[in-house]
Amino acid sequence: MTGLRAPTTRRAAILTLPAVVPIILVVGVSLTAAALQSVGLMPFIGPAQFNTDAWTSDADQLVRSTVTSMYIAVVSTLLSLVVGFVLAAYVLAMPRMGRIVETLSAATIPVPHVIGAGAIGLLLSDSGFLERLLGMPEAFPALVSGPWFVAVIAEYAWKESAFVALVVLGSISRSVGDLCDAAATLGASAGQRILRVVLPLAVPSLAVSAAIVFVYTLGSYEAAWLLGPTTPEPLPVRAVRLFTSVDLAARPEAMVTALVSVAVSAAVITLAILVLRRHRSLR
Repeated sequence: MTGLRAPTTRRAAILTLPAVVPIILVVGVSLTAAALQSVGLMPFIGPAQFNTDAWTSDADQLVRSTVTSMYIAVVSTLLSLVVGFVLAAYVLAMPRMGRIVETLSAATIPVPHVIGAGAIGLLLSDSGFLERLLGMPEAFPALVSGPWFVAVIAEYAWKESAFVALVVLGSISRSVGDLCDAAATLGASAGQRILRVVLPLAVPSLAVSAAIVFVYTLGSYEAAWLLGPTTPEPLPVRAVRLFTSVDLAARPEAMVTALVSVAVSAAVITLAILVLRRHRSLR
């Protein structure tokens, strides 16, 4: 069995090379250029000279932006996982109504985030639809451009929960039915079937979805720029502002900001891979 797996794995790796090699080259060259620019070895203006000013000159703001981005990404990812798993469980438990829910969820995926951000802004702003519906002109909280990035997180959670639900459904829908029926025959309640059958089966797809959602929300620009406050700046907003500044001396700081985003994303992807490997070893 092991002997058969090795050629199959090698063949799959060879077949993926035409797609993987160009990506590695583009990403590798881009990251190398960004790293060189961040330490002054590939300057936009002036002679090349190694220095770490871009890393140290505004370190406090960089740390603050990193913490802000991680807060947005972590909360958005957790909400997306919870809502997406609940949607998937509902679709599996209620096939007829679940089809409607699944169709509505799938319909939100092609909607661009900038349009979703605009819709959330119209819904949650001080003079938006929700404020008028509740009749709270004076007491309505600052959800848009507020200090807790509520509108930003709501937009990400709304959009990405549908993605999580579809990934979970696609990965377990074929196998979960018979197992749930067997558990019900043995006397398991609906809650027990969800927690002890559906959830363990969904762990790999949830781990993959969590990594994808986290990395995307960490680097997404539109919603944070449209719906978030001007300060503190998330990493993508800070990177774009510095890169588009008329002051070319700010470009190295933009590269530093981008490299920090890449480093955090790589750490999260590595963690997701370790979770998947551990889950497979326990099966």
